[in-house]
Amino acid sequence: MSFSFVVWGMANFDQQNFILTGKTIGSLRRNVVAPLKRMLLGRGMVCIDHRADNMIEVAYLGRVNYFYLFGGKDESSQDLVQGITAAGAYFDEVALQPESFVNQAVGRCSVDGAKIWFNCNPESPHHWFKEKWIDKAKELGLYVMHFLMDDNPSLSEDTKARYKQLYAAGSIFYKRYILGLWVAAEGRVFSFFDEAPGAGYVVDTVPENFTMYLCGLDYGISNPFAAQLWGLSGGIWYVLKEYYWDSQVEKKQKSNAEYIEDLARLCYWNGERRTPVKILIPPEENGFQREVKQSKHPQLYHVRDADNAIMPGIEDLTTLLTLGKLKILRSCEKTIWGINELLWDEKKQKQGVDMFLKGGSGSPDHSADASRYIAREAAKQLRQMRLL
Repeated sequence: MSFSFVVWGMANFDQQNFILTGKTIGSLRRNVVAPLKRMLLGRGMVCIDHRADNMIEVAYLGRVNYFYLFGGKDESSQDLVQGITAAGAYFDEVALQPESFVNQAVGRCSVDGAKIWFNCNPESPHHWFKEKWIDKAKELGLYVMHFLMDDNPSLSEDTKARYKQLYAAGSIFYKRYILGLWVAAEGRVFSFFDEAPGAGYVVDTVPENFTMYLCGLDYGISNPFAAQLWGLSGGIWYVLKEYYWDSQVEKKQKSNAEYIEDLARLCYWNGERRTPVKILIPPEENGFQREVKQSKHPQLYHVRDADNAIMPGIEDLTTLLTLGKLKILRSCEKTIWGINELLWDEKKQKQGVDMFLKGGSGSPDHSADASRYIAREAAKQLRQMRLL
């Protein structure tokens, strides 16, 4: 699609500006610009990447046009695109970009003959892009194409089968990413999860030896504090231990120093101290991060920001469980409860936002948060080892 956009631009315009957008400049360069440059150069076009200006200069058959890169990560991004006059815009994963940014970029396409190109994976049926663009395609003069994964000629049957295995049939990710449907997230977040012995998600025994450990936590003082220790063995992650403190239930609030001691005890397995390659703590808890790094416990020193993106964390946790790459020791009751009982927030869905129900004491989201923080890193490690 990006190649077609540039070819269209080069065939119809000369000495004009164009807009290329993604969620971030980094994702745009990685997912669009890098393969786009290879395609353009392979077809004889001159392609000069002005990285300092985030602009791609393309020349072909005596024509030259300029393709400017923009990241639409939040509402303030609309300021970046102001002032440019463009002959067209290409929005990669438009559903991940703020409406204000998209409207601003569309408004900059004032050259006669300008066209707007969008692509995205489907989200909630109440998402602003679905309601204000796709549902109004006829009156807006839009041409809408609905692609399935099976429509991709570059994917082998084995590759497509592997992708289909990543998501449990009937799950929101399967409906959206495989079937291309704009569906709402309803009911249980992990609707496929079953703690029965035969289901394979919860186990009574684990291997003796582990090659890597991860620890992650959801911080809370008045809200529950949840932490987990995961171990990797034979290409499979295991939830080995957990820690959970609900100050409202226990009738006692713990200090950060007490929590750090609890974390240190959590990072023991088979009677030996274990050093996780990463201790994942939400980035907004920078004060607690600092105290952990300065503690007397060397096994806790590898503190890193947890990736707390909602849907990517749920997606990675779903993938690990579905593919049998994550098993939970039955004694980790709060972890099982968090995954089993987490529910989608129906009110947020009506606003076009994918979010689960959040609460204080007695809510499963705190334990589930710890799980998805670790799942992001655990999936990343398996991908680097080409095991996922």
